[in-house]
Amino acid sequence: MNNRNRFFRLMQMVQKPWVLHGVFWILVFFWMLAGKENNYSLLEISRTLISLFFYILVVYINIGYLIPRFLNQKNFMTYVLLLLTMVAVLTPIKVMMLYLTYEEVEPREMLVMEQHSIFLVLFTIAGGTTIIKIVSDWQRHQRDRKELETQRMQSEIKFLKSQINPHFLFNTLNSLYALTLKKSDKAPEIVIKLSEMMRYMLYESNERRVPLQKEVNYIQNYLALEALRQSGHADIRFNVEGQITDQTIAPLIFIPFLENSFKHGLNHQISDGYVHVNMKVLDNKLLLRILNSKPASPPLPSEQTSGGIGLANVQRRLNLLYPNQYKLDIEDNDKEHIVELSLALTA
Repeated sequence: MNNRNRFFRLMQMVQKPWVLHGVFWILVFFWMLAGKENNYSLLEISRTLISLFFYILVVYINIGYLIPRFLNQKNFMTYVLLLLTMVAVLTPIKVMMLYLTYEEVEPREMLVMEQHSIFLVLFTIAGGTTIIKIVSDWQRHQRDRKELETQRMQSEIKFLKSQINPHFLFNTLNSLYALTLKKSDKAPEIVIKLSEMMRYMLYESNERRVPLQKEVNYIQNYLALEALRQSGHADIRFNVEGQITDQTIAPLIFIPFLENSFKHGLNHQISDGYVHVNMKVLDNKLLLRILNSKPASPPLPSEQTSGGIGLANVQRRLNLLYPNQYKLDIEDNDKEHIVELSLALTA
């Protein structure tokens, strides 16, 4: 266990920025030294360390001061002028320090004459650092923005689902209350169906995707519960075609459509009402069609139920969970309400 803890502490330390930077500059040092003729002589090591020192100085002045203080503040011209000034000041200092390491006249003269090359190298390193910094900041910004967007979408989806579940529970408990007042024998059966549905909503529907088979079972329970509540006076059908055992779906995505078909349609009819639900699965595509009858005359204001939030929520969830992967058509005429949903069953 102690060895494992030491290993984890070592990995955490290795991942620290200052360690990574140190390793990088050590590798650069040996790479620079490998290109020298007498690469292990004390003079070559000293000259390499001098050059490396100025490279490090240019890089960290740039990323630690110039970029955050001027470039990030949109002062581009000031940044460029200060960058050129920094390189122009450091170039002769570097030349002077290297000059002292030579005793021969010719190398000293060559060093002075090639100051412009040293200037260009320092400026190129500084400019390269700027490009790398800009690209890394942009990537980090995109990553953070994507993460925030994902968190926002997840929060919004959870909020929309939290509105759907209490809404359904409220309607069902109202029905159960009415049956208990009548001392109906159907009340216990409704309690069992409701408990199965609540178990699904509380413990299984929190995933991003659930097996389509479970969602179909939930719809069957929902319609069975409604059939009990309607006392057999309504024609309620649910037909499923195609393979549903290997598919997944966003949980509770269809329930607002079903709630709407009963709340604004069948519940206001005394007899001859119907709700027909047809689901067809073709490969990775699901087609859902819901037809519900409407009363011959609109309900009185006192009979109307508040609502509308369910359909708005489900369309918002579809936009979040299935962007450009669904088609929703809703037709509302004098006799019936028709919902047609085409959905891509993708992971």
